[in-house]
Amino acid sequence: MKKVLIISPHFPPSNLAAVHRSRLFAQHLPAFNWQPVILMVDEKYYEEKLDYNLVELLPEGLHIEKANALPVTRPRFIGDIGLRAFFQLYKQAKKLVKKEKIDFIYIAIPSFYVALLGRWLHYSTGVKYGIDYIDPWVHHFPGSDRKFSRAWFSTVLAKTLEPIAVKKASLITGVAEGYYMGVLERNMHLKGKCIAGAMPYGGEKNDFNILNKLQLQPYLFKKEPNIIDVIYAGVLLPNAVEVFRCFCKEIYDNKRLFENVRFHFIGTGKVLNDPTAYYVKNLAAEFEGLWGNMIFEYPQRIPYLDVLIHLKAADGVLVIGSTQPHYTPSKVFQGALSGKPILALLHEQSTAKEVIEMSECGLTMGFNEENFQSVFRAQFIQKFKAFLQLVQKYDFSTINLKAFEEYSAKSVTAKLADLLNQAVTKK
Repeated sequence: MKKVLIISPHFPPSNLAAVHRSRLFAQHLPAFNWQPVILMVDEKYYEEKLDYNLVELLPEGLHIEKANALPVTRPRFIGDIGLRAFFQLYKQAKKLVKKEKIDFIYIAIPSFYVALLGRWLHYSTGVKYGIDYIDPWVHHFPGSDRKFSRAWFSTVLAKTLEPIAVKKASLITGVAEGYYMGVLERNMHLKGKCIAGAMPYGGEKNDFNILNKLQLQPYLFKKEPNIIDVIYAGVLLPNAVEVFRCFCKEIYDNKRLFENVRFHFIGTGKVLNDPTAYYVKNLAAEFEGLWGNMIFEYPQRIPYLDVLIHLKAADGVLVIGSTQPHYTPSKVFQGALSGKPILALLHEQSTAKEVIEMSECGLTMGFNEENFQSVFRAQFIQKFKAFLQLVQKYDFSTINLKAFEEYSAKSVTAKLADLLNQAVTKK
């Protein structure tokens, strides 16, 4: 069995969303003849709130090594975990490569600075490396056009460091092609020499099985008789704002239909851990009587397992896509696994819409960037009435989860294993 060293500075008990990508890869790689070794930064150096329940999701016997880091100073000069632990990660990774006879080094970014470790380790050990773009590194920030601003400096720094990091890379991956295609275009020498591939986040059914053992309880809302609770979890995309306004407009014009329905928007705030950074509330407030009666927002991000327990406690799951067709099935797989029906308002060309219909795990309403307003006026109320009926008779045991198979964590990891095999053998 070949060995891959996954350098993931954040890892459970970190509650950042990105840790689940490395976690799920580590869980399923052994099934494809790759043994993972995880190198993380010791959690005592993390700034975010920790969630030790996430450790329960890790596969038994997973080899995890922890590196030290510089503590966060007050005032806070350096916060990025990749910078604070850069040299410690390098030193420990170099030892692990030799001790464990590592066949490949795979680096998850962000932190973007740790991408530089790949080239340095390749130079000092000869082992090939790859970079996984969980987020794009070089991209335009708001304010990037304003010279000498913080956003401008971040963009310039990214454009300077990325070519150094990827110059000798054997593998470039990302959550979607758009996350790394710019890397190949900016670094033309990689084409033909570097393997590339996209793998979305995968859904993991076993997370719900472990959730049952932890006996967590929902706390954002309390179930009440004759009330239908529907949950939207995650960020509301910028291109979905106008879609959301159409959603609110239909509720406003048909209040009697929704008087026993509560829509809960979780983790939709503009600031990651600010419980007062409302976003949905401000949009819904444009329509008198919706906020606090039919629409509720909990802007702060809550732990992953807490999201799952609230999905299970709800009566249904709401998905609101944007006017662009990029909403992927992996984003709705979690909702489907909760055992509750989905109401998905998506672009008509979204693959998620097709998969939901194939699996029969909910109802969809399709639109495009030009007709979404007229579609809402013509179809939404009828579609929601059908959704209320589905909530009453929904039988999860009849759902065709095979429709989501391509987007399961195991299938996604199979793609990674294939890319790793190609990268290792390619001369």
